[in-house]
Amino acid sequence: MNRMLRDEGVIWSGEFVSYRQSLPPILEASGLADELAGHQTVVIKPNLVEALEPPITTHVDMVEALVDFILLHNSKIRIIVGEGTGALEYDTFHCFDQLGYMKLQNKDRVQLLDLNIEPCRRLTNDACKRWPELHLPELLFDCFLISVPVLKAHSLCRVTLTMKNMMGCAPPAHYQQGGAWGKSSFHARLDEAVFDLNRYRTPEFTVTDAAVGMAKAHLWGPTCSPPVKKVFASYDPVAADAYGTSLLSKSWKDIGHIWMANGVLGQAEPLDVREPAVA
Repeated sequence: MNRMLRDEGVIWSGEFVSYRQSLPPILEASGLADELAGHQTVVIKPNLVEALEPPITTHVDMVEALVDFILLHNSKIRIIVGEGTGALEYDTFHCFDQLGYMKLQNKDRVQLLDLNIEPCRRLTNDACKRWPELHLPELLFDCFLISVPVLKAHSLCRVTLTMKNMMGCAPPAHYQQGGAWGKSSFHARLDEAVFDLNRYRTPEFTVTDAAVGMAKAHLWGPTCSPPVKKVFASYDPVAADAYGTSLLSKSWKDIGHIWMANGVLGQAEPLDVREPAVA
């Protein structure tokens, strides 16, 4: 049985103490180590939309805790931390450098990669009305993909969580098209664009950084007060986004790309929220 179908609607959620303390019990409970057995490459996709400090972007300590867990349980797997920033003024390695990610390259079998400039595969799907044709990095189709978004509201589509995090994979060569941002083409019918993108490629696993949360928008404005103080994971991207939406005091039924994906890419309700103890 497909793992996502078996764990449809299941969320592993824990209180945030520190990434080093809070993340491993969630990953253990989810069976991630067993799920990675047999895979040669895992791609970890954080949200580094611009070179802005967390909680606008994924904290490097969150990614490092995930990397160390994988390395501890798998002595052969290759780890790529890949992202494609939306900024036009600088490349993704500027984000890696400014946000402390360069240290990850000091670990064995870990590589940083700019997805904006990777060779792409042309994909087609007549069922996709917004993106009947799409270009995505070739490497995404021969890996176990882990999305590591941040819990954030969004000024256009109300939330940006794991499904919207996949926009970082879309290359500006195809999706800027004269706009002021590297993925500008997505802004037209944004919810449909996010849904179609995930019909081509959605992550096998999601780990969401909800330690703080952005309350009103994705690049500016107040953080959640009080901080949400959660870290959670799921094999089901729709469940992950529905749960994250609830932590922002919103309903998934009001989020276009989530209700479009519900029943297609996963299950928004009911959710089975499991809370492993933090050591």
